[in-house]
Amino acid sequence: MTDDRGSLERSAFVLTASDRSAAGTRADASGAVLADRLTALGFAVERAVVADDRDEIEQALRHAAEVHPLIVTTGGTGLTPRDVTPQATRAVIDYEVPGLAEAIRADGRARTPFADLSRAVVGVRGRTLIVNTPGSPKAASESLEAIVAVLDHALETLAGPHDHGAAGAGGAGAPLTEPEEAD
Repeated sequence: MTDDRGSLERSAFVLTASDRSAAGTRADASGAVLADRLTALGFAVERAVVADDRDEIEQALRHAAEVHPLIVTTGGTGLTPRDVTPQATRAVIDYEVPGLAEAIRADGRARTPFADLSRAVVGVRGRTLIVNTPGSPKAASESLEAIVAVLDHALETLAGPHDHGAAGAGGAGAPLTEPEEAD
């Protein structure tokens, strides 16, 4: 089945932001881990590697969002001057989904206090969910796992239909139950 962009509904794009992986001096282990997990979840996965360069990351995100309903990035979420994935993501998204980023950090915090140093962003561009994860294979995997329980619902919601009005109980803005009277 295809969506209005002509792509497979269960497709995902994994983008690795790493100077060393882009130069071919280090294997893209994090991207591979994410791709394997997404494949196990039923996604057809496309992958790419770019340098830690804001323009390259933005361009890759824009292009992938035209095709895929899910983009998961790995790398570039830390504190160094070359960690620009959150800035690139914010530049291309329409709005953030802070609850998912908070869930990822909260889950990571249960394992290590270093999770608090992550500047990862989760947001939406059009009908595409973009999720930033850290650059280490273990942290990337754990970050994705932290949102797996809500991932399908998020993607279904973004895919539409988007009419929450008359289809809901009582119509748009109507309470689901009668308000209780005050004593």
